[in-house]
Amino acid sequence: MDAVLQAIAGALAIIGALFMLTSAVAMLRQSDALTRINVLSPATGMGLPLIVIAAWLDKLVDRGFEWMPLVQTIITIAALLVVSSVASNTLARAAYLSGAPVDPRTDPQDLAREPGRGV
Repeated sequence: MDAVLQAIAGALAIIGALFMLTSAVAMLRQSDALTRINVLSPATGMGLPLIVIAAWLDKLVDRGFEWMPLVQTIITIAALLVVSSVASNTLARAAYLSGAPVDPRTDPQDLAREPGRGV
């Protein structure tokens, strides 16, 4: 049973790392800051949680089942998902408002509209 859990942990860690690598390569290939920030979401939404789960499974094999590591893993995954979405929005807004060039194909550009003028 331990060998199966270790194999699953290894597979999850590798898949998570591949998400991170794919996102990093895709970020280098994008044309503007907003698209680069958007490409980061698979890494933070799938890659990091898979790596955290793999670490928990590895600890499970070493120490056996304990409640506290399970609770820590669940809280960590929830925090990663909440923080990454808030951070992505904040980074994108800051990048746009700083005057970073935006790909002309980006539509709609709600931040380009004057406040109070609606759609």
